[in-house]
Amino acid sequence: MPEKPKRVVLRGSAKAPLEGARAVGAVPGDERFEVTVRVRPKSPLDPTSKVNADVLPKNRTYLSRQDYTKQHGADPADIAKVTAFAQKNGLVVVEASPERRSVVLSGTAAAFSKAFEVKLEQFEHDQGTFRGRSGELTIPADLDGVIEGVFGLDDRPQAKPHFQPRSSSSVKPKAAAAASFTPLQLAKLYDFPSGLDGSGECIAIIELGGGYRTADIKTYFKSLGLAVPKVKTVRVDGARNHPSTPDSADGEVMLDIEVAAAIAPKSQIVVYFTPNTDQGFLDAITTALHDNTHKPSVISISWGGPEASWTSQSMSQYDQAFQTAAALGVTICVAAGDSGSSDGETDGNTHVDFPASSPNVLGCGGTELVASGSAISSETVWNEGTDSATGGGISSTFPVPTYQKSVKLPGAFRGVPDVAGDADPNSGYQVRVDGQDLVFGGTSAVAPLWAGLIALINQKLGTPVGFLNPLLYGSLSGKGLLHDITVGNNGAYSAGPGWDACTGWGSPDGSKLLSGLGG
Repeated sequence: MPEKPKRVVLRGSAKAPLEGARAVGAVPGDERFEVTVRVRPKSPLDPTSKVNADVLPKNRTYLSRQDYTKQHGADPADIAKVTAFAQKNGLVVVEASPERRSVVLSGTAAAFSKAFEVKLEQFEHDQGTFRGRSGELTIPADLDGVIEGVFGLDDRPQAKPHFQPRSSSSVKPKAAAAASFTPLQLAKLYDFPSGLDGSGECIAIIELGGGYRTADIKTYFKSLGLAVPKVKTVRVDGARNHPSTPDSADGEVMLDIEVAAAIAPKSQIVVYFTPNTDQGFLDAITTALHDNTHKPSVISISWGGPEASWTSQSMSQYDQAFQTAAALGVTICVAAGDSGSSDGETDGNTHVDFPASSPNVLGCGGTELVASGSAISSETVWNEGTDSATGGGISSTFPVPTYQKSVKLPGAFRGVPDVAGDADPNSGYQVRVDGQDLVFGGTSAVAPLWAGLIALINQKLGTPVGFLNPLLYGSLSGKGLLHDITVGNNGAYSAGPGWDACTGWGSPDGSKLLSGLGG
Protein backbone atom coordinates (compact mmCIF):
# COMPACT_ATOMS: atom_id res chain seq x y z
CA MET A 1 0.00 0.00 0.00
CA PRO A 2 1.25 3.53 -0.76
CA GLU A 3 2.46 5.42 2.27
CA LYS A 4 -0.05 7.90 3.64
CA PRO A 5 1.14 11.48 3.01
CA LYS A 6 2.59 13.07 6.12
CA ARG A 7 0.49 15.75 7.79
CA VAL A 8 1.34 18.43 10.32
CA VAL A 9 -0.64 20.58 12.72
CA LEU A 10 -1.46 24.04 11.38
CA ARG A 11 0.19 26.27 13.95
CA GLY A 12 -2.16 28.57 15.81
CA SER A 13 -5.32 26.83 14.60
CA ALA A 14 -6.44 25.48 17.99
CA LYS A 15 -9.96 26.70 18.72
CA ALA A 16 -11.65 26.46 22.09
CA PRO A 17 -15.32 25.55 22.54
CA LEU A 18 -17.66 28.52 22.95
CA GLU A 19 -18.73 28.81 26.57
CA GLY A 20 -22.42 28.00 26.98
CA ALA A 21 -22.76 26.35 23.57
CA ARG A 22 -23.84 22.72 23.21
CA ALA A 23 -23.41 20.36 20.28
CA VAL A 24 -26.70 19.21 18.72
CA GLY A 25 -25.37 17.00 15.93
CA ALA A 26 -22.99 16.70 13.04
CA VAL A 27 -23.00 19.21 10.19
CA PRO A 28 -24.65 17.51 7.17
CA GLY A 29 -21.91 16.21 4.91
CA ASP A 30 -23.44 17.85 1.83
CA GLU A 31 -23.68 21.33 3.38
CA ARG A 32 -21.71 23.73 1.18
CA PHE A 33 -19.79 26.78 2.31
CA GLU A 34 -16.61 28.73 1.60
CA VAL A 35 -13.33 28.91 3.47
CA THR A 36 -10.52 31.48 3.21
CA VAL A 37 -6.96 30.13 3.23
CA ARG A 38 -4.26 32.68 4.03
CA VAL A 39 -0.94 32.11 2.26
CA ARG A 40 2.52 33.34 3.29
CA PRO A 41 3.96 36.48 1.64
CA LYS A 42 6.70 36.36 -0.99
CA SER A 43 8.81 38.31 1.49
CA PRO A 44 7.87 39.66 4.92
CA LEU A 45 7.49 43.37 5.54
CA ASP A 46 10.39 45.15 7.21
CA PRO A 47 9.27 46.09 10.74
CA THR A 48 12.10 48.65 10.98
CA SER A 49 11.15 50.60 7.83
CA LYS A 50 10.37 54.32 7.97
CA VAL A 51 6.61 53.72 7.94
CA ASN A 52 6.97 52.11 11.38
CA ALA A 53 9.41 54.67 12.77
CA ASP A 54 9.21 58.02 14.53
CA VAL A 55 9.29 59.86 11.22
CA LEU A 56 6.94 62.64 10.10
CA PRO A 57 4.52 61.66 7.31
CA LYS A 58 6.30 63.91 4.79
CA ASN A 59 9.48 61.87 5.27
CA ARG A 60 7.82 58.48 4.86
CA THR A 61 7.66 56.52 1.62
CA TYR A 62 4.62 54.30 1.33
CA LEU A 63 4.16 51.38 -1.03
CA SER A 64 1.51 51.57 -3.72
CA ARG A 65 -1.00 48.74 -3.65
CA GLN A 66 0.51 47.40 -6.87
CA ASP A 67 4.06 47.46 -5.52
CA TYR A 68 2.92 45.78 -2.32
CA THR A 69 1.46 42.90 -4.32
CA LYS A 70 4.65 42.53 -6.37
CA GLN A 71 6.92 42.49 -3.33
CA HIS A 72 4.82 41.06 -0.52
CA GLY A 73 1.78 39.41 -2.04
CA ALA A 74 1.34 35.65 -2.28
CA ASP A 75 3.70 33.77 -4.60
CA PRO A 76 1.83 32.24 -7.59
CA ALA A 77 3.70 28.99 -6.89
CA ASP A 78 2.20 28.89 -3.37
CA ILE A 79 -1.27 29.57 -4.74
CA ALA A 80 -0.74 26.71 -7.20
CA LYS A 81 0.15 24.37 -4.32
CA VAL A 82 -3.02 25.30 -2.45
CA THR A 83 -5.04 24.87 -5.64
CA ALA A 84 -3.63 21.37 -6.16
CA PHE A 85 -4.42 20.48 -2.55
CA ALA A 86 -7.98 21.74 -3.01
CA GLN A 87 -8.56 19.78 -6.19
CA LYS A 88 -7.19 16.60 -4.62
CA ASN A 89 -9.75 16.97 -1.82
CA GLY A 90 -12.77 17.80 -3.97
CA LEU A 91 -12.70 21.52 -3.22
CA VAL A 92 -13.06 24.32 -5.76
CA VAL A 93 -11.00 27.53 -5.88
CA VAL A 94 -13.51 30.37 -6.31
CA GLU A 95 -11.00 33.19 -5.84
CA ALA A 96 -7.23 33.50 -5.67
CA SER A 97 -6.04 36.92 -4.56
CA PRO A 98 -2.25 37.44 -4.49
CA GLU A 99 -2.66 40.93 -3.00
CA ARG A 100 -4.88 39.70 -0.14
CA ARG A 101 -2.78 36.54 0.14
CA SER A 102 -6.06 34.65 0.15
CA VAL A 103 -7.38 31.59 -1.63
CA VAL A 104 -11.13 31.10 -1.22
CA LEU A 105 -12.24 27.47 -1.41
CA SER A 106 -15.79 26.15 -1.87
CA GLY A 107 -16.90 22.66 -0.97
CA THR A 108 -18.98 20.41 1.22
CA ALA A 109 -18.63 19.90 4.94
CA ALA A 110 -17.49 16.33 4.25
CA ALA A 111 -14.75 17.50 1.88
CA PHE A 112 -13.49 20.18 4.28
CA SER A 113 -13.56 17.74 7.19
CA LYS A 114 -11.33 15.37 5.23
CA ALA A 115 -9.04 18.07 3.87
CA PHE A 116 -8.25 19.56 7.29
CA GLU A 117 -8.95 16.51 9.49
CA VAL A 118 -11.58 18.35 11.49
CA LYS A 119 -14.90 17.39 13.08
CA LEU A 120 -17.62 19.88 12.25
CA GLU A 121 -20.69 20.04 14.48
CA GLN A 122 -23.79 22.16 14.84
CA PHE A 123 -24.06 24.13 18.07
CA GLU A 124 -26.76 26.02 19.90
CA HIS A 125 -26.11 28.98 22.21
CA ASP A 126 -28.02 31.95 23.56
CA GLN A 127 -27.49 33.96 20.37
CA GLY A 128 -28.58 31.22 17.97
CA THR A 129 -26.86 28.39 16.16
CA PHE A 130 -23.52 28.05 14.42
CA ARG A 131 -21.25 25.58 12.66
CA GLY A 132 -18.33 24.92 14.97
CA ARG A 133 -15.15 23.04 15.62
CA SER A 134 -12.65 22.66 18.43
CA GLY A 135 -9.03 21.61 18.58
CA GLU A 136 -6.39 21.94 15.86
CA LEU A 137 -6.39 21.59 12.07
CA THR A 138 -3.86 19.60 10.07
CA ILE A 139 -2.48 20.15 6.59
CA PRO A 140 -0.14 18.17 4.29
CA ALA A 141 3.50 18.52 5.31
CA ASP A 142 4.40 20.07 1.95
CA LEU A 143 2.06 22.99 2.77
CA ASP A 144 3.67 23.61 6.17
CA GLY A 145 4.72 27.26 6.14
CA VAL A 146 2.78 27.91 2.94
CA ILE A 147 -0.63 28.00 4.61
CA GLU A 148 -0.69 30.44 7.56
CA GLY A 149 -4.38 30.32 8.45
CA VAL A 150 -7.71 28.72 7.58
CA PHE A 151 -10.90 30.70 8.25
CA GLY A 152 -14.56 29.84 7.81
CA LEU A 153 -14.82 26.25 8.96
CA ASP A 154 -16.32 27.68 12.15
CA ASP A 155 -18.90 30.45 11.73
CA ARG A 156 -19.62 31.36 15.36
CA PRO A 157 -20.12 35.09 16.09
CA GLN A 158 -16.62 36.53 16.51
CA ALA A 159 -17.00 40.13 17.68
CA LYS A 160 -19.34 42.59 19.37
CA PRO A 161 -20.11 46.20 18.43
CA HIS A 162 -18.83 48.71 21.00
CA PHE A 163 -21.69 51.21 21.13
CA GLN A 164 -24.07 51.91 24.00
CA PRO A 165 -27.41 53.73 23.80
CA ARG A 166 -28.11 56.24 26.53
CA SER A 167 -31.13 55.10 28.54
CA SER A 168 -33.07 57.05 31.13
CA SER A 169 -31.76 54.69 33.81
CA SER A 170 -28.14 55.47 32.87
CA VAL A 171 -28.50 59.24 33.15
CA LYS A 172 -26.69 60.51 36.23
CA PRO A 173 -27.74 63.55 38.30
CA LYS A 174 -25.02 65.62 36.64
CA ALA A 175 -26.19 64.55 33.16
CA ALA A 176 -27.62 68.00 32.53
CA ALA A 177 -24.07 69.33 32.64
CA ALA A 178 -22.76 66.40 30.60
CA ALA A 179 -25.14 67.05 27.70
CA SER A 180 -25.06 65.06 24.49
CA PHE A 181 -23.28 66.44 21.44
CA THR A 182 -23.39 66.42 17.68
CA PRO A 183 -20.12 65.37 16.04
CA LEU A 184 -19.71 68.98 14.89
CA GLN A 185 -19.88 70.23 18.48
CA LEU A 186 -17.27 67.69 19.55
CA ALA A 187 -15.06 68.69 16.61
CA LYS A 188 -15.23 72.27 17.87
CA LEU A 189 -14.54 71.27 21.48
CA TYR A 190 -11.55 69.23 20.35
CA ASP A 191 -10.41 72.10 18.08
CA PHE A 192 -10.38 70.08 14.89
CA PRO A 193 -8.73 72.12 12.13
CA SER A 194 -11.11 74.45 10.30
CA GLY A 195 -11.31 75.00 6.57
CA LEU A 196 -10.95 71.27 5.86
CA ASP A 197 -13.64 68.82 4.78
CA GLY A 198 -11.85 65.59 3.86
CA SER A 199 -11.95 66.23 0.11
CA GLY A 200 -10.00 63.60 -1.80
CA GLU A 201 -9.93 61.18 1.15
CA CYS A 202 -11.73 57.88 1.63
CA ILE A 203 -12.73 56.51 5.04
CA ALA A 204 -13.41 52.77 5.15
CA ILE A 205 -15.78 51.45 7.83
CA ILE A 206 -15.91 47.74 8.70
CA GLU A 207 -19.34 46.46 9.76
CA LEU A 208 -20.18 42.91 10.89
CA GLY A 209 -23.94 43.31 10.73
CA GLY A 210 -26.76 45.83 10.56
CA GLY A 211 -27.29 48.43 7.91
CA TYR A 212 -28.15 52.03 7.08
CA ARG A 213 -31.11 53.80 5.50
CA THR A 214 -30.36 56.55 3.00
CA ALA A 215 -33.38 58.51 4.22
CA ASP A 216 -31.87 58.65 7.73
CA ILE A 217 -28.55 59.88 6.38
CA LYS A 218 -30.29 62.63 4.39
CA THR A 219 -32.36 63.73 7.39
CA TYR A 220 -29.41 63.67 9.78
CA PHE A 221 -27.04 65.72 7.65
CA LYS A 222 -29.76 68.20 6.76
CA SER A 223 -30.24 68.72 10.51
CA LEU A 224 -26.50 69.46 10.80
CA GLY A 225 -26.60 71.88 7.88
CA LEU A 226 -24.23 69.69 5.87
CA ALA A 227 -24.47 68.27 2.37
CA VAL A 228 -25.40 64.60 2.22
CA PRO A 229 -22.13 62.59 2.18
CA LYS A 230 -21.17 60.05 -0.44
CA VAL A 231 -21.74 56.65 1.17
CA LYS A 232 -21.03 53.46 -0.76
CA THR A 233 -21.47 49.80 0.17
CA VAL A 234 -19.03 46.98 -0.56
CA ARG A 235 -20.37 43.48 0.05
CA VAL A 236 -17.89 40.97 1.46
CA ASP A 237 -18.56 37.22 1.70
CA GLY A 238 -22.20 37.66 0.74
CA ALA A 239 -23.12 40.16 3.46
CA ARG A 240 -25.26 43.18 2.64
CA ASN A 241 -26.64 46.44 3.93
CA HIS A 242 -29.51 45.04 5.99
CA PRO A 243 -31.13 47.61 8.32
CA SER A 244 -33.72 46.45 10.83
CA THR A 245 -34.27 48.14 14.22
CA PRO A 246 -32.42 50.76 16.30
CA ASP A 247 -31.42 48.25 18.98
CA SER A 248 -29.67 46.03 16.41
CA ALA A 249 -26.23 46.51 14.84
CA ASP A 250 -27.87 49.33 12.85
CA GLY A 251 -26.92 51.54 15.80
CA GLU A 252 -23.26 50.74 15.19
CA VAL A 253 -23.45 51.31 11.46
CA MET A 254 -25.21 54.66 11.72
CA LEU A 255 -23.00 55.88 14.56
CA ASP A 256 -19.88 55.13 12.52
CA ILE A 257 -21.15 56.71 9.31
CA GLU A 258 -22.64 59.80 10.94
CA VAL A 259 -19.62 60.60 13.11
CA ALA A 260 -16.97 60.04 10.41
CA ALA A 261 -18.92 61.85 7.69
CA ALA A 262 -19.88 64.79 9.90
CA ILE A 263 -16.20 65.36 10.73
CA ALA A 264 -15.02 64.93 7.11
CA PRO A 265 -18.17 65.62 5.04
CA LYS A 266 -16.51 65.68 1.63
CA SER A 267 -14.62 62.42 2.14
CA GLN A 268 -16.01 59.30 0.55
CA ILE A 269 -17.42 56.85 3.08
CA VAL A 270 -17.22 53.20 2.05
CA VAL A 271 -18.92 50.65 4.29
CA TYR A 272 -17.64 47.07 4.00
CA PHE A 273 -20.43 44.78 5.19
CA THR A 274 -19.28 41.30 6.14
CA PRO A 275 -20.52 38.34 8.22
CA ASN A 276 -19.68 38.38 11.93
CA THR A 277 -17.15 35.53 11.77
CA ASP A 278 -13.36 35.39 11.99
CA GLN A 279 -13.34 34.77 8.23
CA GLY A 280 -15.69 37.64 7.39
CA PHE A 281 -13.88 40.14 9.62
CA LEU A 282 -10.47 39.29 8.12
CA ASP A 283 -11.79 39.29 4.55
CA ALA A 284 -13.35 42.73 5.06
CA ILE A 285 -10.10 44.18 6.41
CA THR A 286 -8.00 42.81 3.54
CA THR A 287 -10.66 43.81 0.99
CA ALA A 288 -10.64 47.40 2.26
CA LEU A 289 -6.84 47.56 2.38
CA HIS A 290 -6.46 46.38 -1.20
CA ASP A 291 -9.46 48.23 -2.63
CA ASN A 292 -7.79 49.83 -5.65
CA THR A 293 -11.03 51.56 -6.63
CA HIS A 294 -11.76 53.56 -3.48
CA LYS A 295 -8.24 53.57 -2.00
CA PRO A 296 -9.11 54.27 1.67
CA SER A 297 -6.47 56.17 3.64
CA VAL A 298 -8.04 55.40 7.03
CA ILE A 299 -10.10 52.47 8.30
CA SER A 300 -12.50 52.66 11.27
CA ILE A 301 -13.27 49.47 13.23
CA SER A 302 -15.74 49.52 16.13
CA TRP A 303 -16.04 45.76 16.66
CA GLY A 304 -13.93 43.38 18.76
CA GLY A 305 -13.76 40.83 21.53
CA PRO A 306 -11.51 39.66 24.37
CA GLU A 307 -8.17 38.27 23.19
CA ALA A 308 -9.09 34.87 24.69
CA SER A 309 -11.96 34.53 22.20
CA TRP A 310 -9.62 34.52 19.20
CA THR A 311 -7.37 31.81 17.79
CA SER A 312 -3.71 32.72 17.59
CA GLN A 313 -3.85 32.27 13.78
CA SER A 314 -6.62 34.92 13.70
CA MET A 315 -4.66 37.43 15.75
CA SER A 316 -1.51 36.76 13.73
CA GLN A 317 -3.20 37.20 10.35
CA TYR A 318 -5.18 40.28 11.39
CA ASP A 319 -1.99 41.80 12.76
CA GLN A 320 -0.17 41.03 9.51
CA ALA A 321 -2.97 42.85 7.67
CA PHE A 322 -2.46 45.85 9.96
CA GLN A 323 1.28 45.76 9.22
CA THR A 324 0.30 45.93 5.55
CA ALA A 325 -1.80 49.00 6.34
CA ALA A 326 1.28 50.76 7.73
CA ALA A 327 3.24 49.94 4.57
CA LEU A 328 0.41 51.38 2.44
CA GLY A 329 0.03 54.51 4.58
CA VAL A 330 -3.42 53.52 5.89
CA THR A 331 -4.29 54.38 9.51
CA ILE A 332 -6.37 51.79 11.40
CA CYS A 333 -8.55 53.21 14.22
CA VAL A 334 -10.05 50.57 16.55
CA ALA A 335 -12.43 50.85 19.50
CA ALA A 336 -10.86 49.59 22.74
CA GLY A 337 -14.05 48.07 24.19
CA ASP A 338 -16.84 49.09 26.56
CA SER A 339 -16.46 46.72 29.53
CA GLY A 340 -13.59 48.21 31.51
CA SER A 341 -10.42 46.38 32.46
CA SER A 342 -12.16 42.97 32.47
CA ASP A 343 -13.36 43.38 28.86
CA GLY A 344 -16.50 41.52 29.89
CA GLU A 345 -14.71 38.37 31.07
CA THR A 346 -15.83 36.93 34.41
CA ASP A 347 -12.66 35.17 35.60
CA GLY A 348 -11.61 38.04 37.82
CA ASN A 349 -8.56 38.87 35.67
CA THR A 350 -7.79 41.81 33.44
CA HIS A 351 -8.28 41.50 29.68
CA VAL A 352 -8.00 43.70 26.61
CA ASP A 353 -10.00 43.76 23.41
CA PHE A 354 -8.72 42.62 20.03
CA PRO A 355 -8.13 43.97 17.40
CA ALA A 356 -7.49 47.11 19.47
CA SER A 357 -4.63 45.25 21.17
CA SER A 358 -2.76 44.78 17.91
CA PRO A 359 0.45 46.82 18.14
CA ASN A 360 -0.16 48.04 14.57
CA VAL A 361 -3.44 49.90 15.16
CA LEU A 362 -4.50 53.08 16.92
CA GLY A 363 -6.42 51.79 19.97
CA CYS A 364 -9.18 54.23 20.91
CA GLY A 365 -10.36 54.48 24.54
CA GLY A 366 -13.16 56.51 26.07
CA THR A 367 -13.76 59.56 28.25
CA GLU A 368 -16.66 61.45 29.77
CA LEU A 369 -16.66 65.03 28.55
CA VAL A 370 -18.40 68.00 30.17
CA ALA A 371 -18.57 71.28 28.26
CA SER A 372 -19.20 74.86 29.26
CA GLY A 373 -20.21 76.80 26.20
CA SER A 374 -17.64 76.12 23.49
CA ALA A 375 -14.95 74.88 25.89
CA ILE A 376 -14.26 71.63 27.71
CA SER A 377 -14.78 72.14 31.43
CA SER A 378 -13.77 68.62 32.46
CA GLU A 379 -12.80 65.32 30.86
CA THR A 380 -12.32 62.14 32.86
CA VAL A 381 -12.08 58.40 32.25
CA TRP A 382 -15.41 56.92 31.14
CA ASN A 383 -16.51 54.52 33.86
CA GLU A 384 -20.16 53.92 34.75
CA GLY A 385 -19.53 50.38 35.99
CA THR A 386 -18.29 46.99 34.79
CA ASP A 387 -20.39 46.92 31.63
CA SER A 388 -20.09 50.59 30.79
CA ALA A 389 -16.48 51.71 30.94
CA THR A 390 -13.59 52.18 28.58
CA GLY A 391 -11.50 49.15 27.75
CA GLY A 392 -7.79 49.27 28.42
CA GLY A 393 -4.96 47.34 29.97
CA ILE A 394 -2.18 45.00 28.95
CA SER A 395 -2.27 42.42 26.15
CA SER A 396 -1.65 38.78 26.98
CA THR A 397 -0.54 38.12 23.39
CA PHE A 398 1.52 40.92 21.88
CA PRO A 399 4.95 41.85 23.31
CA VAL A 400 5.74 45.47 24.06
CA PRO A 401 6.19 47.19 20.68
CA THR A 402 9.34 49.22 20.18
CA TYR A 403 7.46 52.53 20.31
CA GLN A 404 6.00 51.73 23.77
CA LYS A 405 9.34 51.05 25.40
CA SER A 406 9.53 54.76 26.17
CA VAL A 407 6.60 54.62 28.62
CA LYS A 408 6.08 52.85 31.92
CA LEU A 409 3.61 50.02 31.30
CA PRO A 410 1.82 48.06 34.04
CA GLY A 411 2.99 44.81 32.45
CA ALA A 412 5.39 43.23 29.97
CA PHE A 413 3.11 43.32 26.92
CA ARG A 414 1.45 45.84 24.60
CA GLY A 415 -0.51 48.53 26.45
CA VAL A 416 -3.97 49.60 25.31
CA PRO A 417 -5.31 52.17 24.34
CA ASP A 418 -3.19 54.75 22.51
CA VAL A 419 -5.65 57.66 22.42
CA ALA A 420 -9.17 58.48 23.59
CA GLY A 421 -12.24 60.61 23.00
CA ASP A 422 -15.74 61.21 24.33
CA ALA A 423 -17.49 57.84 24.81
CA ASP A 424 -19.72 58.00 27.91
CA PRO A 425 -23.41 57.66 26.88
CA ASN A 426 -24.10 60.45 29.41
CA SER A 427 -22.04 62.79 27.23
CA GLY A 428 -22.80 60.88 24.06
CA TYR A 429 -23.35 61.51 20.38
CA GLN A 430 -26.63 62.59 18.83
CA VAL A 431 -27.41 60.15 16.02
CA ARG A 432 -30.31 59.06 13.83
CA VAL A 433 -31.05 55.35 13.49
CA ASP A 434 -34.00 53.73 11.73
CA GLY A 435 -36.10 56.88 11.88
CA GLN A 436 -35.32 57.68 15.52
CA ASP A 437 -33.16 60.42 17.03
CA LEU A 438 -31.06 58.82 19.77
CA VAL A 439 -27.93 59.36 21.88
CA PHE A 440 -25.15 56.77 21.73
CA GLY A 441 -21.86 56.38 23.50
CA GLY A 442 -19.18 53.72 23.60
CA THR A 443 -15.65 53.54 22.25
CA SER A 444 -17.36 52.72 18.94
CA ALA A 445 -17.81 56.45 18.53
CA VAL A 446 -14.16 57.23 19.21
CA ALA A 447 -12.80 55.19 16.30
CA PRO A 448 -14.76 57.11 13.61
CA LEU A 449 -14.10 60.39 15.45
CA TRP A 450 -10.36 59.82 15.11
CA ALA A 451 -10.80 58.46 11.56
CA GLY A 452 -12.54 61.68 10.54
CA LEU A 453 -9.79 63.78 12.12
CA ILE A 454 -7.08 61.81 10.36
CA ALA A 455 -8.89 62.27 7.03
CA LEU A 456 -8.78 66.05 7.61
CA ILE A 457 -5.08 65.92 8.48
CA ASN A 458 -4.33 63.75 5.43
CA GLN A 459 -6.13 66.31 3.26
CA LYS A 460 -4.10 69.21 4.68
CA LEU A 461 -0.73 67.45 4.60
CA GLY A 462 -1.23 66.08 1.11
CA THR A 463 0.23 62.77 2.29
CA PRO A 464 -1.23 60.07 4.53
CA VAL A 465 -0.48 60.14 8.25
CA GLY A 466 -0.23 56.34 8.15
CA PHE A 467 0.92 54.55 11.30
CA LEU A 468 0.58 57.20 14.00
CA ASN A 469 1.73 55.30 17.10
CA PRO A 470 5.53 55.70 16.77
CA LEU A 471 5.06 59.48 16.57
CA LEU A 472 2.61 59.68 19.48
CA TYR A 473 5.01 57.78 21.72
CA GLY A 474 8.09 59.42 20.22
CA SER A 475 8.82 62.94 19.04
CA LEU A 476 5.24 64.20 19.51
CA SER A 477 4.81 62.98 23.09
CA GLY A 478 4.85 65.57 25.84
CA LYS A 479 4.13 68.44 23.45
CA GLY A 480 0.53 69.04 24.48
CA LEU A 481 -0.99 67.78 21.23
CA LEU A 482 -3.59 65.79 23.17
CA HIS A 483 -5.65 66.51 26.28
CA ASP A 484 -4.03 64.43 29.00
CA ILE A 485 -6.74 62.68 31.05
CA THR A 486 -5.55 62.30 34.64
CA VAL A 487 -8.74 61.57 36.62
CA GLY A 488 -10.65 58.29 36.85
CA ASN A 489 -10.16 54.57 36.32
CA ASN A 490 -11.55 51.69 34.26
CA GLY A 491 -11.46 49.14 37.06
CA ALA A 492 -7.95 47.82 37.54
CA TYR A 493 -6.14 50.79 35.99
CA SER A 494 -6.11 54.47 36.89
CA ALA A 495 -5.46 57.55 34.82
CA GLY A 496 -2.43 59.71 35.48
CA PRO A 497 -0.05 62.14 33.81
CA GLY A 498 1.20 60.91 30.42
CA TRP A 499 0.17 57.58 28.93
CA ASP A 500 -2.14 55.34 30.95
CA ALA A 501 -4.11 52.12 30.38
CA CYS A 502 -7.46 53.95 30.41
CA THR A 503 -7.17 56.75 27.86
CA GLY A 504 -3.69 56.33 26.39
CA TRP A 505 -2.20 59.76 25.67
CA GLY A 506 -5.64 61.38 25.89
CA SER A 507 -8.20 63.03 23.66
CA PRO A 508 -7.27 65.06 20.58
CA ASP A 509 -6.42 68.71 20.20
CA GLY A 510 -6.91 68.57 16.46
CA SER A 511 -5.19 71.75 15.31
CA LYS A 512 -2.15 71.15 17.50
CA LEU A 513 -1.91 67.55 16.29
CA LEU A 514 -2.03 68.74 12.69
CA SER A 515 0.71 71.25 13.41
CA GLY A 516 2.88 68.60 15.05
CA LEU A 517 2.41 66.11 12.21
CA GLY A 518 3.19 68.81 9.68
CA GLY A 519 6.52 69.46 11.37
